[in-house]
Amino acid sequence: MIIRQENPADVDAIRAVIREAFGGAQEADLVDRLRSDNDLLVSLVAEQDGQIIGHVGFSRIWIVQDGRRVPGVSLAPLAVLPEHQRRGIAATLVEAGHVRLRHDGESIIFVLGAPKYYGRFGFSVSSAAPFSCVYAGSHFQALSFSSLAPETGSLSYPLAFSGLR
Repeated sequence: MIIRQENPADVDAIRAVIREAFGGAQEADLVDRLRSDNDLLVSLVAEQDGQIIGHVGFSRIWIVQDGRRVPGVSLAPLAVLPEHQRRGIAATLVEAGHVRLRHDGESIIFVLGAPKYYGRFGFSVSSAAPFSCVYAGSHFQALSFSSLAPETGSLSYPLAFSGLR
């Protein structure tokens, strides 16, 4: 299996993976909108035997803190074809994304998902609790990469996310 940055030829395969993993088009539409709006920071695929079997997207969000905007990242969505799930592919995608984001100097990532699953990567509900966000709640989590990461603020997601609320 190869983990790599998406390329233009992958768009249809990525869309198919996300649709199949989520059982619908909403998350696939999100990725398409993020890509067309240039809000998709990192878009990685898992490729096996020439077939795209997984995808993870990370997009830019903004944290408004003391009247200024500080960059942050959202992990969404994470998808693996159902027949390839429970083999560590999703975890490999998330970890590869984290390596890339750390390298790029990002300081904090947010995710909306199962705390038990995302907790294995260091995400926590308590780290996200001080942030004001439309997604705040028992599944909203944060992971800081740096002691310089914001500890509070109001999150602003790209327009593409407005269809998910």
